[in-house]
Amino acid sequence: MELRDYLRGLRRHWLAIALMTLLGVGTAYGWSLLQTPVYEATASGVVQAKTEYENGQLLNDDSSARLKVPTLLDMAGWKEVAERVIDDVGLTESPESVATRITVENPQSTSIIRFTARANTPQEAAALAQAWIDALATTVAIVDGEDSPTEISIYSAAAATVPTTPVFPDTRTALIVGGVLGLGAGIAFALIRTASDRRVRATDDVEAKLHVPVMGVIPSSNALTGTSKLMTETTGERTFPVAEALRSLRTNLRFMDVDNPPRKIVVSSPLPGDGKSTIACNLALTLARSGEPVVLVDGDLRRPTVAANLELPGGAGLSDVLTGRAAVADVLQRTPHDAHLLVLAAGTIPPNPSEVLGSARMRQLLDDLAKHATVIIDAPPLLAVTDGAVLTQQADGALLVVGVGKTNYDFVEKALDAVRKANGRALGLVLNKVPKKGGDASPYASAAYVQEYAEGSRRKRSSTHVAAESA
Repeated sequence: MELRDYLRGLRRHWLAIALMTLLGVGTAYGWSLLQTPVYEATASGVVQAKTEYENGQLLNDDSSARLKVPTLLDMAGWKEVAERVIDDVGLTESPESVATRITVENPQSTSIIRFTARANTPQEAAALAQAWIDALATTVAIVDGEDSPTEISIYSAAAATVPTTPVFPDTRTALIVGGVLGLGAGIAFALIRTASDRRVRATDDVEAKLHVPVMGVIPSSNALTGTSKLMTETTGERTFPVAEALRSLRTNLRFMDVDNPPRKIVVSSPLPGDGKSTIACNLALTLARSGEPVVLVDGDLRRPTVAANLELPGGAGLSDVLTGRAAVADVLQRTPHDAHLLVLAAGTIPPNPSEVLGSARMRQLLDDLAKHATVIIDAPPLLAVTDGAVLTQQADGALLVVGVGKTNYDFVEKALDAVRKANGRALGLVLNKVPKKGGDASPYASAAYVQEYAEGSRRKRSSTHVAAESA
């Protein structure tokens, strides 16, 4: 796979990526709500040392104070200090547990001691930091005693303030981390799905993997839904992409073999649901609209749909002609959609469709019809029953309709193999239901293409009409 394939996969799975990113953000936010908040408060004390000289005066000695700081840092962790803090603040924890919630630091080259306390409430954090300074000062005074030549004392220089926001959890950081992890998981999911996806996607991939030409790319459209599923409008902006794609398919068939163009064309698919009957009906109608005589034969003798798609009565049809119960001229029906199109419905459902379709009478019938018109045969799916493969042997070639994003490459390969084993000829593939947007979109079905050419077509007709009126 190439880089562009992975980029298409990211576009295809953009919704999953977005949902997983939101899930990561939501999970991080929920986690932060479940955590017990931790607040930090800081109080600072200044160490002062007063030395008594011979004249009885006490003078501040900053160098002595700084020398005492390491000792005081060690004393701050004494159990005796922690017990005084417990009594002061009214805690119920053990001295060891309380000591883990305090951090004592000394800024370099200063006689300042900084006390940072952590607690679950802001008031308790501030009280704990301030109480630790007082407890250490009391402990120092007791240890030094009255006979010490140097008086060491700790003065509260910056009282602890009540914090307003917790230091844990950091909701903003949690949301960022959760979003990044969710985004990474979404991208990984999209890339894995893309690498393991065996469904038919892009035109160039199909031709490279299957070595079969793509004869047509039919965009997805609401115009091919409903009861008839026919392209009855050919100029509207809503139906223009499909109509143009069908005309392109018609042109490709004509130029496929200029000296000996196919006259009997089977339209089938690997599996049901790919839209082969819809394509067969619309292809026949598109050929007829060019002024070419066309006969559409419903060769699906198990689940016929051609008559319903063209809004024609069922009744007698192909099976009745092959069994001799009716003449072909009597059962051919004209459609109200185009005078050049004749339809041969399926007729009575026989108990042995494969034998009927593979008979010499069927070959002779198709040869007779092909003398006067192009014959389009709607065949059953190739992998569901053997009828489709049998019909490809009776015709000049087969078009395989493949649903984009639905049909697996393995199924298409098996369908092509079934055609080859029946000594049939695969004319090419028709990619059906190609999205107009997203990673699998056809450039010829984009909104810009549709608008530009549809408006150009309308302007051309309008100018022609005005010129005719002026003349």
